[in-house]
Amino acid sequence: MAGNSFGQLFRITTFGESHGEAIGVIIDGCPSQLPVDLEYIQGELDKRKPGQSKITTQRKESDTVKILSGVFEGETTGTPIAMLIPNEDQRSKDYSHNTNVFRPSHADYTYQTKYGIRDHRGGGRSSARETAARVAAGALAKLLLKSQGIEIVAHVSSVGKINAPNVEITSAQDFIDEREKNIVRCADPATAEEMIEFIDSIRKQGDTVGGKISCYIKNCPVGLGEPVFDKLHAELGKAMLSINAVHGFEFGSGFAGSEMRGSEHNDIFVNQKGDIKTITNFSGGIQGGISNGMPIEFRVAFKPVATIMQSQATVDSEGNTAEISGKGRHDPCVVPRAVPIVEAMAALVLADHWLRNRNSILA
Repeated sequence: MAGNSFGQLFRITTFGESHGEAIGVIIDGCPSQLPVDLEYIQGELDKRKPGQSKITTQRKESDTVKILSGVFEGETTGTPIAMLIPNEDQRSKDYSHNTNVFRPSHADYTYQTKYGIRDHRGGGRSSARETAARVAAGALAKLLLKSQGIEIVAHVSSVGKINAPNVEITSAQDFIDEREKNIVRCADPATAEEMIEFIDSIRKQGDTVGGKISCYIKNCPVGLGEPVFDKLHAELGKAMLSINAVHGFEFGSGFAGSEMRGSEHNDIFVNQKGDIKTITNFSGGIQGGISNGMPIEFRVAFKPVATIMQSQATVDSEGNTAEISGKGRHDPCVVPRAVPIVEAMAALVLADHWLRNRNSILA
């Protein structure tokens, strides 16, 4: 199966299935002598792992990561880094009812048709469990970026029609500390309480709801991104749209920018003590596909989780009319656990382009 690798210079390949023995990732291209903070990497995985609260799936996975290669005496060696995360709490019997039935809005039908075979246990390779491997790799990418002063933070900015106000970020760590005070991972406390109550009510109805995550990249240098096909926002868009359940991506002014005039939307340049900045940031920190030194801002929209605890009409593998109802342990809203996934994918894009940019000028 192609499509399991991401990145050019900082390149990852993930492997494993939801109900297999383990999932994992191979990271190639990470520079040597990068200090590896395993506690930090595990902390990022803990933010994504299931069973965190009443508004997430109750599957119990410690998601304990083990580094198999590429690290010696606490530092990267420049060779491929292998990370393994065992699966500990599979309940394959929860999926016995859909062995020959296609779940609405899942990958069952498309995988079966494309490959002639599918792993019906939690969706196999199409399961969002695969994203744990990305978070592990993304945590390493974040450590690389942190060494250059680049910070990536995200939070849940909407659930259903509940929208958080814009949050000012003065300190990345303060923002994270505020976000982690609540189980929905919204940096605005009042909105967070409203979101939690709403998600819990949706869960009790056997239904699900979608939401949005807003992500901010601070201290990104000018020059990341490549011409034409590898524009930085295009790479970020591909990264975000590769995440399970993502149905939309916008950066800067996004779709709202289509309603503005050029005289309103243009970001005016100013010289601030020798640094070129813009008064506004409708460009979202990217112009011509290349970072301009302003904060990079984008939003990611997630659909409602496809598995609902209600009966739905469908068809079986023979095309016969059938009925199916969700079983097992599933998220009523995926966005609280998706925050570290969004950050991880952004970090993988930025790390790759940071390495690529080092070769753009003859020193």
